[in-house]
Order: sequence, then C-alpha cells, then structure tokens
Amino acid sequence: MALFSIRPMTEADVPAVILVENQIYEFPWTDRNFLDSLRAGYHMHCMWLDEQLAGYIVMMHVVDEYHLLNISIRADLQGLGHGKHLLQWGIGQAKLANATGMLLEVRPSNVTAKNLYEKEGFKLIGARKNYYPSQLGREDALVMFKRFTG
Repeated sequence: MALFSIRPMTEADVPAVILVENQIYEFPWTDRNFLDSLRAGYHMHCMWLDEQLAGYIVMMHVVDEYHLLNISIRADLQGLGHGKHLLQWGIGQAKLANATGMLLEVRPSNVTAKNLYEKEGFKLIGARKNYYPSQLGREDALVMFKRFTG
C-alpha cells in the first residue's frame, strides 16, 4: 500500500522538484526560482509517495492571505486526486495560520487546474494581461480567490 507524507521542502529536494517541473511544464520554474523562494521563507512542501517525490506546493503568506504560487503533481500521478489532496492540505495550512483567504493565478488553457480550483471554492476575481510566457508570446492569467471567513 502506498504511503503518502507531506513535509517541508529543503534545498536537497530541489533537484527532484526540478525534474518534475521540467517534465510537466512547457515554461517551468528554474532551480533558482525554488532556491530563492526557500531562502525568502515561502511555505514550500513536498508530497512523497513511498519516498518518491509525488508533488509539491509553494505558498507565500502576505498580510492576512496566502498566495498559491505553484502546485504540481508528477505526470504519472496526475488525475488520481493527489492535486486535490495537496491543495486541500495547503488550504488547511493557510487556515491554521489564520489567513482569511487564498489567491492564485492560473492559465486559461490549464482547464484541469481551473476546474479543480472552482470545485474547491475559488472564484474568478480578475485577470492579469500577458502574465505567462507561451508559444504564441504571452498568455493572460485568471486570478482566483477563495475566502475562508465571512
């Protein structure tokens, strides 16, 4: 039986994280993005399945909200509910920190992620023009928010 654990990301985890990042994204974060985020004190955790990296989450605490910067699941484990589990875990961590909500950006072309966020209660609140690099130049970002209180 598979055993999952979620624990803080360390610099030693970054090479494995980069392998997954490069596998699943056309425009991945770099090792420097992850290392800088670790050094900045962002909330970064890895999900492990039988001691193999299954996914990771990067969040930033800003005043009274959390900003979801990156959530990713290894390609061969996608579509099995692991992303939902990791997202719910991240929301739980934000609530434990007394955050009032969570903000995120998502590509309109990432329909799977957008659908997950909507199912978890995130609402579309705006867009950021030309936010993401794409094969055609730039792609907008949908800005979504989930309020925890009131």
